[in-house]
Amino acid sequence: MDPYRLPRTAVPSRYDIRLEPDLTTLTFNGTETVALDISERVSDVTLNAIELTIETASLENDRGETIRATPSMDEATERCRLTLASPAAPGRWRLRLAFRGTLNDKLRGFYRSVYKDPSGVSRTMAATQFEATDARRAFPCWDEPSFKAVFAVTLAIDPALTAVSNTAIVSESREDGRKIVRFADSIKMSTYLVAFVVGELEATDAVMVRRTPLRVWCVPGKKHLARFGQEIGAASLAFFEDYYGLPYPGDKLDLLAIPDFAAGAMENLGAITFRETALLVDESAASHAELERVADVVAHENAHMWFGDLVTMSWWNGIWLNEAFATFMEMLAVDAWKPEWQRWATFGVSRAAALTLDGLHSTRPIEFPVTSPRDADAMFDVLTYEKGASVLRMLEQYLGAEVFRTGVRDYLETHKLANADTGDLWAALGRAAHQPIPAVMDGWIFRPGYPVVTVSRDAGGHLVLTQQRFNYLRQPLPPRAPEADQPWQVPVKLRVHGRGGSAEERVLLDDREARLRLGEAADAVVANAGGHGFYRVRYTPDLLEALLQRLDMLASIERFNLVNDAWAMAVAGLMPLTAYLELTARFRNERDKNVWSVLIGSLYSINRLLEPADRPRFEALVRDRVAPAFAALGWTSRPGEDELTRQLRGDLARALGVLGNDRAVQARSAEIYAVSLRDPGAVDPNLLPAVIAIMAHAGDAQRYEEFLKAFRTARTPQDEQRYLYALAAFRDPALLRQTLERAINGEIRTQDAPFVVRSMLMGVYARELAWEFVKRHWDTMDRLYPKHGMRRLAEGVTGLVTRELEADVQAFFALKKPQFGGRVLDQYLEQLHVGVELRERERSALSAYLSKVV
Repeated sequence: MDPYRLPRTAVPSRYDIRLEPDLTTLTFNGTETVALDISERVSDVTLNAIELTIETASLENDRGETIRATPSMDEATERCRLTLASPAAPGRWRLRLAFRGTLNDKLRGFYRSVYKDPSGVSRTMAATQFEATDARRAFPCWDEPSFKAVFAVTLAIDPALTAVSNTAIVSESREDGRKIVRFADSIKMSTYLVAFVVGELEATDAVMVRRTPLRVWCVPGKKHLARFGQEIGAASLAFFEDYYGLPYPGDKLDLLAIPDFAAGAMENLGAITFRETALLVDESAASHAELERVADVVAHENAHMWFGDLVTMSWWNGIWLNEAFATFMEMLAVDAWKPEWQRWATFGVSRAAALTLDGLHSTRPIEFPVTSPRDADAMFDVLTYEKGASVLRMLEQYLGAEVFRTGVRDYLETHKLANADTGDLWAALGRAAHQPIPAVMDGWIFRPGYPVVTVSRDAGGHLVLTQQRFNYLRQPLPPRAPEADQPWQVPVKLRVHGRGGSAEERVLLDDREARLRLGEAADAVVANAGGHGFYRVRYTPDLLEALLQRLDMLASIERFNLVNDAWAMAVAGLMPLTAYLELTARFRNERDKNVWSVLIGSLYSINRLLEPADRPRFEALVRDRVAPAFAALGWTSRPGEDELTRQLRGDLARALGVLGNDRAVQARSAEIYAVSLRDPGAVDPNLLPAVIAIMAHAGDAQRYEEFLKAFRTARTPQDEQRYLYALAAFRDPALLRQTLERAINGEIRTQDAPFVVRSMLMGVYARELAWEFVKRHWDTMDRLYPKHGMRRLAEGVTGLVTRELEADVQAFFALKKPQFGGRVLDQYLEQLHVGVELRERERSALSAYLSKVV
């Protein structure tokens, strides 16, 4: 029997659940009745349960039969076996259970969140996080996506508290001094989408989105930060009803900000839970990036109400159907709501993160077999979200937006309230497009990696396109299936510039090479025109130079791809690093925020490779590259300036003040910060986070204490995050040790601490110190932090790019054997090795180059 899949001899159709959480003792009691269809004569019933004590269990039917059951727990498989006193015949039965559990501090299952109210008094609330497989920690259940059922929840709570669940409240009453809150029946849905939150909560007034009331909930004192989240919540909900052609499937929609939350947000039907930073925001004081994050996350979760909740993957191997589609849809919704944000252009940064991970030998397909729950947890990464969304965008552009939407509507209508797989989506899109979608898409979904398309011209003037798999390391590949060596079906969009103007052509590159006559009269050629293809482009030197001389002809996303692909070629050894640095000099006049994001990001990566003696010269090179663009923008925003330009100003200032160690920028930042303290509205919110980061980089013990106080007294979640990460950015080892200690002594929330430590492992001044601290306190961190957090913390080792540190990392993980699921650890170690190989290969040439040019 599969140790991770439940038998289907007993299938639930309805749960009636009553829970009584006690926020003083941090425990809960529960009873439930589960309507079961038993398909054959059984002597036992198996379901999921872990960290629960089941006190009584019995089966009964409408014929008056009652069968006692004896529970036995199997912690290894997270199951409970109910051994029946006598066999149960096929038919409809009701399983009755009484159980109890603990409100844990692991941010999963039914857990506690402790926070301080405006007067500084500690308060406790209870919340849930069930995806992927943690509903079983709150109530015994068939905790697999395909066991969909109706849920009727009743919560017995302290009368002073408020309760929220997936559906509207149908009644409230009093019983033995407790308030009994009964909620309406849910739609038929999976266990991981059930939710309940109990605590001191306040809500905004409801906004009606057609027939659906939408509210934002938070702890008292923060309701004034809810307007923006509610606005994008309402706009995206209406957008999705129109796009999907189906009404919202719930009876209300609550968006709940939870002080302690392991992920960013969770798409519980009708009761979406969020980190505070992903929902609550002060529009007048937030940067564009902070507002964009709230908009993206709210739209993403709303998209799930249909794609994931109404139609759900059959098993966790199909999680990409949920997450990639919601990521794709969040872009569509936010772009429709705020077209001036150019959201599809900025999505190039997210696509680049997926290209980076997918260029490893240790990558994985978007969809792959999942057996254990741990493997399901490992799927929540950039390959599922960003690569998945990228290939969907590529397909949408290939088919056309209307054809694509018709297929999506067909898929949702056909499978609503049920489960579906990748093949079902392809079938619906194929019906709409009248073409075989699997032939184009299966290689992108079921195979790891992606191609690099090399563009050249032959002696006859033909344009030559060739494809091969891109990898950062040119080492022998592990054994692979034969189809892994087959070419991809690459929808290449070309734009050819010549004396007669420009022309576009679409080519489905389905072989290793294609020759096109359109190259004969071309002065310059843009491959991946429009920038939506999930592949890299490598130009021969003459074609690359032709583009660099005509940068004004390229859209911003095309310039972004040009730089991003060139950086990848340098990392992979297909272009000298010094040639890449020469290329960066051609972008001094660049004014696009996204292009600068890859330029600055690559400079940070190079900074990690340097010998300390070379760093002053590299700082001078950074100033040379960045200062002209910053000088053109100046410190002060101008009337009519768009959001991305205002955001770019902060990015450039931070690069100059931190990476360039520019003393004048550091001094001016201190002056601007002083002004912001006197008059918070006087400084552009897009500049203030950069100013704080610059001051930390240049700061002393007095400034550390000032920022620590600001962190402790922050008035918004965004302020708290700015100062928190500033505490990790000082250079004084004594101050950095203080921050590290705060990551395990409870002062920094366990939802945030792993990310703070990760940032320190990635920083050139803190990394050795942070690594020693992590090694000493790994077991403590593993006990304190949510499992998701430990995975993200470990990602920081990719910044330890010396041969000696790499050996130490490998030895440590060989000893500790952390279980992150999937190939996560292999990916981190390979990313580290890629950096070390780049450093060893290029450091002499890089040092010589810096000596000459600076």
